[in-house]
Amino acid sequence: MTHSDASDSATDQPMAGAGIVHIGIGAFHRAHQAVYTHDAMAAEAGDWHIIGVSLRSTEIVDALNAQGCAFSVIERHPDGPKARKITSMTHALAAARDVAPVIATLANPAIRIVTITVTEKAYGIDRSGKVQRNHPAIKHDLENPAAPSGLVGILVAGLKRRKDAGPRPFTIVSCDNLPANGHLLRAGVIDFAQQIDPDLGQWIAEHVSFPSTMVDRITPAATAQTFADAKRLTGHDDPAAIETEPFSQWVIEDDFPDGRPAWEKAGAILVRDVEPYELMKLRMLNGSHSLIAYVGQLGGYRYVRDAMANDMFAKLVARHMENAAASMTPLPGIDFADYGAELVDRFRNPEIAHETRQIAMDGTEKLPQRIFAPALQMMNAPKQLGTFALCFAAWLAVMRTRINGADASEAAQTLNDPRADDIVAALGDDQEAAAIYDRLAHLQGWMPEGLQESAVWREAVIARLSLLLSEGADHAIAQELAP
Repeated sequence: MTHSDASDSATDQPMAGAGIVHIGIGAFHRAHQAVYTHDAMAAEAGDWHIIGVSLRSTEIVDALNAQGCAFSVIERHPDGPKARKITSMTHALAAARDVAPVIATLANPAIRIVTITVTEKAYGIDRSGKVQRNHPAIKHDLENPAAPSGLVGILVAGLKRRKDAGPRPFTIVSCDNLPANGHLLRAGVIDFAQQIDPDLGQWIAEHVSFPSTMVDRITPAATAQTFADAKRLTGHDDPAAIETEPFSQWVIEDDFPDGRPAWEKAGAILVRDVEPYELMKLRMLNGSHSLIAYVGQLGGYRYVRDAMANDMFAKLVARHMENAAASMTPLPGIDFADYGAELVDRFRNPEIAHETRQIAMDGTEKLPQRIFAPALQMMNAPKQLGTFALCFAAWLAVMRTRINGADASEAAQTLNDPRADDIVAALGDDQEAAAIYDRLAHLQGWMPEGLQESAVWREAVIARLSLLLSEGADHAIAQELAP
């Protein structure tokens, strides 16, 4: 059997014991949903093993399959790393190599749940719930629905096979940092399906459940140290090892018509409404992460832990969490101040090497829900608006800094953003803060109209951008914290 056959043959891999397909088997899934499912099956047996799917990478598929899809999770505790062996995944498929086994697996009635972690930009769904027809994967899959390459196209192809064969559909669970991720994915999948088969779109609308979720676990990219620690702690090489923090949280809307693992016995929180938890995490954790990422890069901080070791920077982050908390209604059973203090401790963990540049990627996908939405709610509180304005100003400065001196194609690659070409074209050669703001704040379809039309917001951002460009990050932080 060839190496490719060994990795991708769905027919050679028995389905016995499998109940979940997970799309996007990167580090976060292996540190999060795979761990919860491993622990849930240890607590309460069931046929819930995971068949993993990678949309782009073949390397991780081959690495996992070569070791029976078991892998090491290295938890970075302040007193040193600890290793766990996770065995909830039984097989992995590379969609880029051959999508047919992926669709065949989705069509199998043993699969009752499909979970997803593919990052925001892979969805190709706009904020209104419509698919973006100019998104490369959406465009390809609308033209080639029987041989899709992207997330939504693959989901719809699998659902079509289930509808045509007659068995019940699978439940689809987004675990990405999207606002109301279940509702958004449902709208996008239905919109896509209706464009190729209106009856299929109607069937999905009537029969398929899309629970929303909130996920939280800081998971840096694996490094040589990750693999060295995995070998030292386990006694063997593990090219699929990942590292993560001790903390983990999963809040899930409990809407699974065809059953689910006992995730609550693994520590997950099953609720009727995820949105309040989602807002808390997006605005306090993810928003603070974006602030650290952009201001941190301007200040020369490679890792989050390095920025947080600076007392002034840590105070800025704590201030931002207070401002983010003020944009939300109280959540029963949750003390926002305690949650913020816990986040500060997590960010300070000296054992977690989370790169600011990794967090900073895909800003045009992340800033609307992390920064713009709460900023819009704080327009009548100029002092509390400040850290939101600073975060956006820092993003603008990072974009300007990365583009300086580069030609258009090199600059677009450096930005690492799905709208990199738009950013480069809009920014041009402008160096003044007001011009930079006016050009990038008006990129189509990303900043809320209320912010675009606000002179208060514009002035707040421009003032901070001018400071960042002229005096640097440390001075801008000091000014933000001044009474």
